[in-house]
Amino acid sequence: MKIGIEGQRLFRVKKHGMDMVALELIKNLQKLDKKNEYFIYIKPDEDRDCLENTDNFRIVELDGGSYASWEQFALPKAAKNDNCDILHCTSNTAPLKSEMQVVVTLHDIIYMEKSYLRILMDKGTSYQKYGNVYRRYVVPRVVKKAQKIITVSNFERKRITDFFGFPESDDRLVAVYNGVSEHFRVVEDEKELKRVKAQYKLPDEFIFFLGNTDPKKNTKGALKAYSDFLKKFNRKIPLVMLDYDMDELRKLLNEIGDPDMEKLIHLTGYVVNTDLPAIYSLCALFLYPSLRESFGIPMLEAMRCGIPVITSNTSSMPEVSGEKAYIVDPYKPEEITEGIIKILNDKDLKDKLVKDGLVHSMKFSWMSMAADVLKIYEEIYQKNQ
Repeated sequence: MKIGIEGQRLFRVKKHGMDMVALELIKNLQKLDKKNEYFIYIKPDEDRDCLENTDNFRIVELDGGSYASWEQFALPKAAKNDNCDILHCTSNTAPLKSEMQVVVTLHDIIYMEKSYLRILMDKGTSYQKYGNVYRRYVVPRVVKKAQKIITVSNFERKRITDFFGFPESDDRLVAVYNGVSEHFRVVEDEKELKRVKAQYKLPDEFIFFLGNTDPKKNTKGALKAYSDFLKKFNRKIPLVMLDYDMDELRKLLNEIGDPDMEKLIHLTGYVVNTDLPAIYSLCALFLYPSLRESFGIPMLEAMRCGIPVITSNTSSMPEVSGEKAYIVDPYKPEEITEGIIKILNDKDLKDKLVKDGLVHSMKFSWMSMAADVLKIYEEIYQKNQ
């Protein structure tokens, strides 16, 4: 069996969530499958060391212009030339015309939902708006043609089923959980902790929040909750955020009426994935009060690092967290504030969240995910022989 896997953005330095999922899938398939032949299609970029050729895995670098033109023209042409039996597209979209069997990983359909779209068109960046217009055009057409559609949680499977009117019995749509990378663990090495702390100039004590400009991340709500926390708590514990734009941050702080809070917010800049376990291990707690997630890998990463998590009662987050996090209504900043204060004040609560979260997070692995995906490839191949 010859399998093509789309990994267009895997060589870019600043990888995002879907990129990391695709990368982990490929790396674990390399360990698992020594029999079938794989072609990994990637657009040229700087980080070529993230993935290596093996005996039955060949990396194919494809030029091809913009994201859309690369996907719609260069990708299917290359897969055809390599005589692929299956083409797996890993990031929601896929070629509209393809001569082989197509598997698409549909992480979510947030961009199809009217409530989210209104927020995005009002507050999203130009790049986010373009990407969502492209997805809104391509995805409905792809789901009609795909041999198999993989999504990442039972919540998202239900959303996709309802939105596109699939019969409940339609076995083309399957949920396969994401995993947690093995390097996410409690970091006890003092040298490593000191290195990461110095490299990113981290405070001695801090709350960690992975916000970005996507409206679903609820950055404004989290900042409002943190502002209220500073007014109520007896210590001024800084908030650490990753690669966030200072101008965007100042705009949000002005909107919530607390511009002076900037002094207590530390922006690290871009953090390489291998340094994240140390940052998790150094923080007092992890904030993840998103409005909408199809999965939410960072929750499990923090749990694996022995850190209490505050997350939302919406979408997939109760399912994926196993409710081993402190659950809040993300639309009510006062609940987020209350959660922060309770965890910092109540050692028994914190210890229970840490213990339960660590056990729960161990249920998720990339090898298990890769094994499930490989079964899907084999099922499609056998069905079409």
